[in-house]
Amino acid sequence: MGSNVLSIWRRGLHTSPTRWQVIQGVTPTKRICIVGAGPAGFYAAQHLLKKLEDCVVDVVEKLPVPFGLVRFGVAPDHPEVKNVINTFTKTAEHPRLRYFGNVSLGEDVSLKELRERYHAVLLTYGADQDRKLELENEQLGNVISARRFVAWYNGLPGAEQLAPDLSGQDVTIVGQGNVAVDVARILLSKLDALKTTDTTEYALEALSRSQVERVQLVGRRGPLQAAFTIKELREMLKLPNVDTRWRSDDFAGIDPQLEKLQRPRKRLTELMLKSLKDQGKSSAAGFKQFLPIFLRAPKAITQGEMEFSVTELQQEAAVATSITERLPSDLVLRSIGYKSSCVDAGINFDDRRGHVRNTFGRVIQESTGKVDPGLYVAGWLGTGPTGVILTTMSGAFAVAKNICDDIAVNALDTSSEKPGFEADDKRVVTWDGWKRIDNFESQVGKAKGKPREKIFNIEEMLRVAGV
Repeated sequence: MGSNVLSIWRRGLHTSPTRWQVIQGVTPTKRICIVGAGPAGFYAAQHLLKKLEDCVVDVVEKLPVPFGLVRFGVAPDHPEVKNVINTFTKTAEHPRLRYFGNVSLGEDVSLKELRERYHAVLLTYGADQDRKLELENEQLGNVISARRFVAWYNGLPGAEQLAPDLSGQDVTIVGQGNVAVDVARILLSKLDALKTTDTTEYALEALSRSQVERVQLVGRRGPLQAAFTIKELREMLKLPNVDTRWRSDDFAGIDPQLEKLQRPRKRLTELMLKSLKDQGKSSAAGFKQFLPIFLRAPKAITQGEMEFSVTELQQEAAVATSITERLPSDLVLRSIGYKSSCVDAGINFDDRRGHVRNTFGRVIQESTGKVDPGLYVAGWLGTGPTGVILTTMSGAFAVAKNICDDIAVNALDTSSEKPGFEADDKRVVTWDGWKRIDNFESQVGKAKGKPREKIFNIEEMLRVAGV
């Protein structure tokens, strides 16, 4: 063993002997660092490792555990979506990839340091903030973000302290995307259906005491602009003991437009119209209610109530009228979009748009307005929060290809040797450490009839990982 390998081993970066032999056997001429172990990071790593045979990829992640929104954003009753973790695991166990969990950009290591130690740095740390309604009283205790609520039931460290008040009967969700529908479904689902998922125990306990009877899903625009997908709507319509109630006025003039719609939008609209036509045909006694409401823009928040302006569509834009409507709202969840944060002063960040300034994933220098060689961005950090995991995959592959192309035409200097990340005395979780966490969570979950019981305390994660 060389002295450098020994020094790393002494810092507690445990890994298998076989893996050390493979890494030692490679003399990398290209070192690439990916900051963020979510879908964008793993998809980019997959492409880079496939196309660049003489590169080593290091993935640096703020949390001890990987997978980002797949672990903390995908609804617990959607286990099939989480199957992509198998693909990410295969990439993570590639002999030329190293995982450094519990390492935070801007705190444990600076972007400047990473750029000095790698030929290229790819930022993929996602979107961790949510857009606000910018209304008075938004800071009231009964107003929370859907993003935080999702993090709460999914076990994101720190979110366990959210303690949403579910003692009222009426919940208003502002926004009509898939996240909003996920939240509505969790609030209206039977508890037994969630007990066999990886929903956190503290969330299950709180949901068992929930008094929520009605969830209103409110959007500025009309049914033809609804952001949720047909899959999400089908699930809501099939939810046991839940009655979906539409407002017929919201669908005025929709029928004649059906034939002009593209197929996905047409199918979604037809499903809404069928549900509207069928509502009230069967007894809904004792049922909870899911209430999608269109053409309403948030105007004011008070304790227990929310006021909306009735809107009209003008060239696809929602324009508020002088007419208003008040909806009972014991709890308000805003779900109007995510945005990223700037974690390091060296990042050229657009505060207004909430993402890194770039062109096709190549980060733009703030001083010159030109491409900053060797610095890239992918995922929501570069595009804003758009699309689903497949969208993220396509975008990450494209940015990774740009890195390969830049290397091929010498737009990126890889002539000098780079040392890569050194852990020093930091408490770093390696992939083997993650596997210990994974095994622990799975064993605890198995005893409860769940796929896993997530650890939500970082110190506990580190303890189980052995660091």
